Amino acid sequence: MPTKRQMPTVRLRRLAAELRRLRTGVELTREDVSAHTGINTATLYRIETARVRPQRRTLIALLNLYEVPEPQRGEILALSQGASTQGWLRPYHSELPEEYTAYISFEAEARAVRNYESLFIPGLLQTEDYARAVIKGVLPMASTREVEQRVQARVERQAVLAKGDPLHMWAIMDEAALRRVVGGPDVMHEQMRHLATVATDPHMTLQVIAFGAGAHAGMPGSFVLMSFPEVEDPEIIYIDSMAGDLFLEAEADVRRYGAIFDNLRAVALSPDDTSSLIASLAKELQ
Repeated sequence: MPTKRQMPTVRLRRLAAELRRLRTGVELTREDVSAHTGINTATLYRIETARVRPQRRTLIALLNLYEVPEPQRGEILALSQGASTQGWLRPYHSELPEEYTAYISFEAEARAVRNYESLFIPGLLQTEDYARAVIKGVLPMASTREVEQRVQARVERQAVLAKGDPLHMWAIMDEAALRRVVGGPDVMHEQMRHLATVATDPHMTLQVIAFGAGAHAGMPGSFVLMSFPEVEDPEIIYIDSMAGDLFLEAEADVRRYGAIFDNLRAVALSPDDTSSLIASLAKELQ
């Protein structure tokens, strides 16, 4: 049976970035490192791209080669020890898609997210009934058990908005996400009331791109940009599509999607006008 691939975590990404920095700092290629340590270049590539956590003896060999002094050496070893721990997972999440569980872990450790959605209410802002209707519609072949597992995971994820140091969220939606009557008028009425409530939270910013705005930069699809508390942890982009889930972290991609989000902010209704639109839609659905 094939081995389940190591899911990336914030700490694993930080460890990978630090090992890349140390290697380039001593001006060694991966081939040079392999020649000095016997570590396979493919293995080193997987370590430096956060595909796997290095074994302790492998990590020590790398630290020796890079001549890493204390206390930095101890800090890196401690970082590696906790690098495999997913930040927030429940036992049943092992049955969810691997990319989704990785996303859940990143989201739980994020400081802020910028989320654009073209067709859905953002997952963190969905009511339970709306989430259930969406999941049933998007995954028509899923069993009742699978649907309920995903609904439970989606609802539990929302704890990041209510914790002591809540996640800061800036959500932009196309008006189509609000106009599509998912689950029927009653479900959408409840969903609009929920959006009206969360829009008043100080750590939340909601905007809608009105139909009248015409074509805009978000039309190709939805995306999430996540940033983390530590400056050493680079931002990450998550894209969910029918072709599969994708994580991007190259600086060029982060800049590009950041610029797209800024453009969407500019063409969207203001937060106050967005709240007025949500209240109007809730009244229509009542």
